[in-house]
Amino acid sequence: MLKDFGIDGIYIVHAKRGYEIHQKRIEKIFDALNMPHEFVTDGDISNFNPQLLNKYFCEPIEKKLSKGILSCTLNHIFCYEKMVANNDRYALIFENDPFFLGDFLKKIKRVATEANTLDPGFIISLENTTLKFPHFKKIKKGKYLYEATAGRCAGAYLIDQKAAKDILEDVKTDKCCQVIDWWHNTLINKKVIKMYWAHPPLVEQGSHNGLLSSTISSKNKSFGRRFRWRAQKFYKMYVYRWFK
Repeated sequence: MLKDFGIDGIYIVHAKRGYEIHQKRIEKIFDALNMPHEFVTDGDISNFNPQLLNKYFCEPIEKKLSKGILSCTLNHIFCYEKMVANNDRYALIFENDPFFLGDFLKKIKRVATEANTLDPGFIISLENTTLKFPHFKKIKKGKYLYEATAGRCAGAYLIDQKAAKDILEDVKTDKCCQVIDWWHNTLINKKVIKMYWAHPPLVEQGSHNGLLSSTISSKNKSFGRRFRWRAQKFYKMYVYRWFK
């Protein structure tokens, strides 16, 4: 059980309507791995009103971000609220298009075990969306977490209780002015949270690797996108890192 490793909550950022296929896919995969989870949809566009948006976002946020991106970002914030309310030590947060790379349960238990050695107040990126990886000279056998100065998007990550609380405290005063991915980077720069990358990554986003369509973009799954993704991943993982 993941709870034995401190992972008390699993939250899926989702939309109320239009992505039922994504939901069924996640339920099938997660249930097979005995990973109880909750779909977080309260930030759905249908629930938007000025009071809700002004509570969490800069004004006028609607001129900066699309409604889909706003909804996604808001649901991430609601994941943090649920995590704090449930007193989760660690939580796994996914957007609704994860593809596991290998034995996820075995790998996430290793990540959680190493996370116990970190100072509280962190997010651990589990994905490879930006195709950025630790420099090969820093990689050590048996080590899975590497401190970073930026995230790798917000499709899959582990967050601890202190980081969730600190983010919620920050949003009370400074508000969120960016899509969730860039907002995480702002929070890192402000030293509200620390960021670590899990390496090798545990997850790919289907909306990026070409296997699924995205909830907030017009890109559809295709063989061409899949081929380009695999070629770029090979180059970034096995060629580029040796020369940068």
